[in-house]
Amino acid sequence: MSSQITTAFVQQYSANVQMLSQQMGSLLRDKVRQESVVGKNAFFDQVGSVTAQLKTSRHSDTPQIDTPHSRRRVSLADYEFADLIDQQDKVRLLIDPTSSYAQAAAYAMGRAMDDVIIAAATGTAYTGETGTGTESAQTAIAASVGSTTGLNIPKLAKAKEKFDLADVDPSIARHIIVSPEQINNLLNVTEVTSSDFNTVKALVQGEIDTFLGFKFTVSNRLAKSGNDRTCIAFAQDGITLGVGKDVNARIDERADKSYATQVYYCMSIGATRMEQAKVIGITCTEA
Repeated sequence: MSSQITTAFVQQYSANVQMLSQQMGSLLRDKVRQESVVGKNAFFDQVGSVTAQLKTSRHSDTPQIDTPHSRRRVSLADYEFADLIDQQDKVRLLIDPTSSYAQAAAYAMGRAMDDVIIAAATGTAYTGETGTGTESAQTAIAASVGSTTGLNIPKLAKAKEKFDLADVDPSIARHIIVSPEQINNLLNVTEVTSSDFNTVKALVQGEIDTFLGFKFTVSNRLAKSGNDRTCIAFAQDGITLGVGKDVNARIDERADKSYATQVYYCMSIGATRMEQAKVIGITCTEA
């Protein structure tokens, strides 16, 4: 039984269980490429660009142009949650907390999924035929447009430029993950007379979610080092979430635990950055 459950006993005069403020599930799952995975590891093959060769004479030899191939490895990890509710707890409580426990567990699984996606975006990608090669994330945007500033329009414009210079298909959705402070940064650095002001104001107020071609997602789970927060801009197919076993729930009686009700959740997932050019870190200084 959860050691915290006594706070909801009858003497607390609570008629229901209120969920405390928390991120309610995954914010990022639908913003990345998703693939089903069978086995501990999965490999995703990729084909690179080639260059056409100019034909300089009639009846010339057919050119042999080797098409570059690469692959990425996704390794699955297992996640679990379980908690027990004794039969006696249900007698002492004004409510049955089973559904609230299940809801809390589902939210936790979603947050874990976001952590896996964020780690894959900024961490080491495993490459090669057997997945033993490594590729680091590209250097985060910072110094070239102000290393001690929050998120501003020049940083967003630089991220867009890097995608465009790498020939990232503009038809692929582009996303950016930021913390709440970066949304406020954009409003503060935009002049009232600027043509961007109304757009940024609408973004801050939640009336729109897209600016400079990036669809914004606000998350409190981004890494922070000192005063620097690393925001992540990426093309949707630049990160792959591998799902071996989707979130699965069971609520059963446990005969070995005096027939207490067990709320159990599990999943097996992994993620990888598919292409360095499609994932960009943006360093933003926070107060």
